[in-house]
Amino acid sequence: MFEGILTALVTPFRDGEVDESALASLVERQIAAGINGLVPCGSTGESATLSHAEHSRVIELVVSAAAGRVPVVAGTGSNNTREAIELTRKAKEAGADGALLLSPYYNKPTQAGIVAHYEAVADATLFPLVLYNIPGRTASNIAPETIARLAEHPHIVGVKEACGDLDQIAHVIAACPDDFAVVSGDDALLLPMLAIGGKGGISTSSNVVPAELCELERAWRAGDSSRARELHYRLLPIFDILFCETNPIPVKAAVALTGAIGDEIRLPLTPISQPNRERLQAVLKEAGVL
Repeated sequence: MFEGILTALVTPFRDGEVDESALASLVERQIAAGINGLVPCGSTGESATLSHAEHSRVIELVVSAAAGRVPVVAGTGSNNTREAIELTRKAKEAGADGALLLSPYYNKPTQAGIVAHYEAVADATLFPLVLYNIPGRTASNIAPETIARLAEHPHIVGVKEACGDLDQIAHVIAACPDDFAVVSGDDALLLPMLAIGGKGGISTSSNVVPAELCELERAWRAGDSSRARELHYRLLPIFDILFCETNPIPVKAAVALTGAIGDEIRLPLTPISQPNRERLQAVLKEAGVL
C-alpha cells in the first residue's frame, strides 16, 4: 500500500492560517502527476508549528481532496507517546490510510524505549504505521535490529529511512520481511535505495517535480536502469538546491515560485535567503519547472 513515490506535502499558509483552497489544489496537482500517495503533516508540512486543531484539519482536507484515489499517510509523530496515540487516532478517524511516526525526539530513548513507544501506538490504534528514522532531527537512531523487531508487529508496515547510511539501510532491508516497505527519506538516495531493495520514497522534491520522480521509480521497476539513472542525474541539481537551507524553507519557496501557494512560512523558520532564492530560481528554470 505504501510503495512508490509519496509526497511529503508542504502546508500552505495565508495570513497566518492554513490556506485550505491552495492545499486542495496541491493534492489535485500531485494526483494528476501520478503520485502514489500523500503524506500531510510531516516535517515538510511544518507539523511542529501546527496546532492540534490545524493538524487534524490538514489531514481531513487532504483525505477529502484525495477522495480515495491515492493513500494518505498522515504524520502523527511525537516525543510524547500519549500524544502520538491521540494524533494517530484522530488521523484514523479522519479517514487516513496509515500514519508516519518519527522516532521520539529530544528524549533520546534507548532502543528498548523506541520499541515500547511504537508498539504502544500500534496496539492502541490498530492502524498501519510507518516508522520514520531521521537521526539528524531526532538525535537518536533506530538500529536495524530494532526495526526488524518492530516489523514483526502486524500493524507496523514500513519505515521511512533518512539515516543517510546505505550500509545501515541494507541491513534493515536484509533483516525485515519482503512485505515490509523500506522507503527513502532522502531524495538523492532514492535510486541507490531502489538498487538495494527499497520500495520507493517519501519525497520532499516531489512537491516540485512529482511526475519526474514517479518516472524514475517506475523506470527502475520496469528494468530500465539507464532511464532511471538519467533522471536521477537530471534531478540531482534540484535535490541539492531544495536542501540548501533547512527543509522545508527551500521547497516551500520553490512551490511558491510556481504560483501554487503563497510564500509564507512559520517561525522559527524564516524565508529563504535572497542569494539562495536566486540560485533556486535558476535551477528551476534550467529544469523547466518555471
